[in-house]
Amino acid sequence: MATVARRMRCEPKDVLDVLADGWSYAAWVVGTARIRQVDDAWPAPGSRIAHSAGLWPALINDTTSVVAWDPEGRLELRARGWPAGEAHIVLEVVPQAGGGTLVRMEEDAVRGAATLLPRPLRDAALVPRNAETLRRLAYIAEDRSTR
Repeated sequence: MATVARRMRCEPKDVLDVLADGWSYAAWVVGTARIRQVDDAWPAPGSRIAHSAGLWPALINDTTSVVAWDPEGRLELRARGWPAGEAHIVLEVVPQAGGGTLVRMEEDAVRGAATLLPRPLRDAALVPRNAETLRRLAYIAEDRSTR
């Protein structure tokens, strides 16, 4: 799995609050253009976000669903983006001694055309994308922590 991590200047609760807000998903997930619907139960396991990815007019409508949610520090997702396929994503939120939070994100393709790419090529695409995703997540969570 492609893995990236970022230390954030906020408490784990600030990050987890963003993760639990399905409507914020497009603001921090690189490639997500808009949110069309969020299940009321989000982020309970099995709940979904309907989103669009890409740039207009070439948008792909699909969904991301929760595989597992631990409100103490872990969100596991299955993101769909057909025809490319599906990805398994794990976000871990870990408090740091002295303050702050470490967020680690792991992702890999699990179904579809993207699985045909060798892992080094998948990682080469996912690592910079996910580093930017965590940067955006940090901006939102750190801003919430100052309120």
